[in-house]
Amino acid sequence: MPGRGPAPKDASKRARRNKDAVELRVLQIQPTEQPKLPTFYVDVNLGKDEDGAPVIVKRRFTWPATTKSWWEMLARHPLAVEFTEMDWAYLAETAMIHAQFWKGDVKLAGELRLREANYGFTPEDRARLRMQFALATTAEVEYAERVDRAVSSRDRMRGITRKDSA
Repeated sequence: MPGRGPAPKDASKRARRNKDAVELRVLQIQPTEQPKLPTFYVDVNLGKDEDGAPVIVKRRFTWPATTKSWWEMLARHPLAVEFTEMDWAYLAETAMIHAQFWKGDVKLAGELRLREANYGFTPEDRARLRMQFALATTAEVEYAERVDRAVSSRDRMRGITRKDSA
């Protein structure tokens, strides 16, 4: 019969079996709350004194407004409820790179992009990580609740009206 194609190859002779090389391990995690951005001090070079020696003082690091709002946005990330202490430490380091980028060090753009990609920040990153966010509208939720309560098809279709075309 046309369109069926050749018979499948014997499974023992196939080159690819599409099995996982390493078995999946499921680990228990201890999610933690998002910490505040760390306070730390940086060395600031004020120039040279009369002897020609550099004058270096410690100043408190000031987080840029864009990095502060980026950090607040992370609290609303759908996976934030699963972030562990290690995740937050990694993201705090990423915040430092983010801050330096927004202060003008554009050489850090690639590293920032790679670090953000690990957490699915863009649609492309989420597709690569096989993540999909579920969005349910109020109408969908109400319909699902109505279907759960429905006894007959008339109950399920109640509220749906026919719109005649003129």
